[in-house]
Amino acid sequence: MLNCLFCLLSIAFLWVNHQSAAQVSPKHDLIFDKLPTRWDEALPLGNGFMGELIWQKGDQLRFSLDHAELWDLRPMEGMNKPEFTYQWVQEQIKKNNYKAVQQYGDVPYEREPAPSKIPGAALEIDTKEWGNVTSARLNIQKAIAEVKWTNGAKLTSFVHAENHLGYFRLDGVKEFRINLLAPKYEGEVDKTAGGSVAGDDLARLGYKQGKVIENGTSYTYRQQGWGGFEYEVSVRWKQTKTDTWEGVWAISAHYPNKPKTQAGTLTANVLSFEKALVSHTAWWQHFWAKSSIKLPDAVLEKQYYLEQYKFGSTARRGAPPISLQAVWTADNGRLPPWKGDFHHDLNTQLSYWPSYTANHLEEGIGYLDHLDQNRQAYRDYTKWFYQTDGINVPGVTTLTGVPMGGWIQYSFSPTVSSWLAQHYYLQWRYSMDRDFLQKRAYPWFKEVATFLEKNTFLNAQGQRQLPISSSPEINDNKVTAWFSENTNYDLSLMRFTFSKVAELATELKLTQEAAHWQTIFKQFATYAVSENAELKFAPSLPYNQSHRHFSHLMAIHPLGEIRWGNGENDQKIIKNSLTLLDKIGPDWWCGYSYAWLGSLKARAKDGVGAAKTLRTFATAFCLPNSFHVNGDQTKSGLSKFTYRPFTLEGNFAYAAGIQEMLIQSYAGFIELFPAVPIDWKEVSFTNLRTEGAFLVSATRMGGLVDELTVEAEKGGVARIKWPFKTYFIKSQKGVTLKKAAGDLVELTIQKGGKITLKNGYE
Repeated sequence: MLNCLFCLLSIAFLWVNHQSAAQVSPKHDLIFDKLPTRWDEALPLGNGFMGELIWQKGDQLRFSLDHAELWDLRPMEGMNKPEFTYQWVQEQIKKNNYKAVQQYGDVPYEREPAPSKIPGAALEIDTKEWGNVTSARLNIQKAIAEVKWTNGAKLTSFVHAENHLGYFRLDGVKEFRINLLAPKYEGEVDKTAGGSVAGDDLARLGYKQGKVIENGTSYTYRQQGWGGFEYEVSVRWKQTKTDTWEGVWAISAHYPNKPKTQAGTLTANVLSFEKALVSHTAWWQHFWAKSSIKLPDAVLEKQYYLEQYKFGSTARRGAPPISLQAVWTADNGRLPPWKGDFHHDLNTQLSYWPSYTANHLEEGIGYLDHLDQNRQAYRDYTKWFYQTDGINVPGVTTLTGVPMGGWIQYSFSPTVSSWLAQHYYLQWRYSMDRDFLQKRAYPWFKEVATFLEKNTFLNAQGQRQLPISSSPEINDNKVTAWFSENTNYDLSLMRFTFSKVAELATELKLTQEAAHWQTIFKQFATYAVSENAELKFAPSLPYNQSHRHFSHLMAIHPLGEIRWGNGENDQKIIKNSLTLLDKIGPDWWCGYSYAWLGSLKARAKDGVGAAKTLRTFATAFCLPNSFHVNGDQTKSGLSKFTYRPFTLEGNFAYAAGIQEMLIQSYAGFIELFPAVPIDWKEVSFTNLRTEGAFLVSATRMGGLVDELTVEAEKGGVARIKWPFKTYFIKSQKGVTLKKAAGDLVELTIQKGGKITLKNGYE
């Protein structure tokens, strides 16, 4: 008896230590022995609205300051013409006059510098008398940057998690000189700049340079932009001790006919550094408490926590959603890569993948708030370009949802809003918020489905199709990028839309509407596959080229239309499609391709493959500060892209890939550790969220699931792929267990109910 008790106590002790180790900790921090000397390798701080990059430029300590609402919103010149419509594009394709289409849709994006995200300003402090930097650290648990110099000087800085203020403190410094530097918006244009990837010269925007005004211990900078837009930057500082200085900065953006709160007002009367730090760290403590993981691979675990940190720094309700660079716009005298815009042909979608399972629904719903706020702009675009009712979203947009152009197969794709609809669906399924379902999710789906119904037709075989279809970004911007048949990409999104709108209508007891949507869903063909059961790009085009966008595999992930649990036929398609993907190879993959492939491998239950591809992403496609930069930085043949434009979607897709390895719930049941390598004997996670609004914690020890906790936020039935041969219940509240079909068990859990089960080790 005593021996058994000792065993149970030992197991409990191990579990407590295991859980403790799973939390974010100093080992996940960014730590350098010197400051980065490039803006895109800087220490990043942010709160969704404002961002700061800390780095060294020459002898200067530099803070690159940004705000998510700094946008030049001028219309894209030469694009918005009445004749430029979906029907007109079809006519030009038939006439083999595609150059005209490119002139309308694509040329303006490369030719014009704006609309575009624009940078804010920079602060510089002369540090040459301080000696060398001895350490530079980003404490991600508290979201604080700390830099130390040989003479004892120390910088501590943070961007407040809730208030629109950035703080800095200098200790060990009796006097210093700080400068506020404006971006070079006026002057001779650098003719070597240009192109959407490298970024155009800021002077091409045509602004009159704003003035920086100094007033003792403060600076104010006001900059006029296009069309009455202006922004203000304010910084103030004061000496609080003999060798201690505290400062605060803010940026405010002012659009015509919008309320104004000047940055100078924000910085005038603020909390002391220490008091502000208390509320700031409390927010981050709450953020990190939402969920945690523990992996045996230190590289993968650290990268995961860095991605979660960046998500917490860039996603806020009330702030604009995560754009290509979010609150870390390039500080290099140029516009950011791809104008820092909102790319909805992959980038924004991937950026919010990890919010659901990580239990960060509040941060994630800011994305949908933005889409709802811009809904009228999307309707106007749909009416103009498609000449129909319903709603579609431009694939590339400004802050206010206005189309910016680009390769029109993708920037004007008819299925953009379908992919966005998945995020409404996921928010509903992971929250089970019926008010959200009724007032937001179903109305979005209904407008999208209405649009697709009006823009598809029944072909000679009685199957529903688009008049022209594409697959990002196959055949680039050529006329051959359009297909006269449904691509698997468009097909998967349309099938998803109509199956889910029918599901949501049924949930809301809208019987007639559900029947209508179900009828349309049944009119779509099945997916185009090769004789070897490999998904094609389109019926006429097999997967025969390396490509960065796995558009043909959308039905596997993220949409889950083709799923492992459906049986042998789907499993064959999944395995063979991924085998072919690997065989053709990664010549033209980007970093986000590897991050996305992690989730695809996990859906195929290939833990070794998922871990390998995610490790490749972390070690070859990220800079030392963890920023994803698209190209292979090792130049070791992992991709022929070796450039370094910084975008965030790959970072967040990576985090989603790790989550897919640990838990999956998309197939109607919860599966624990569905895709971990066999040699990962000890793995754990706490409070990962699943569909049905369940919070799940589990630990794997010795290669077996050792303990499982399921909590129901809203109550309901959790169907679980049962991990135990024998077990005992450690604690239980409002839960009944029932054997279901096969290896599934149903837990009926009351709202707030919770059950913890322990492996019996038979």
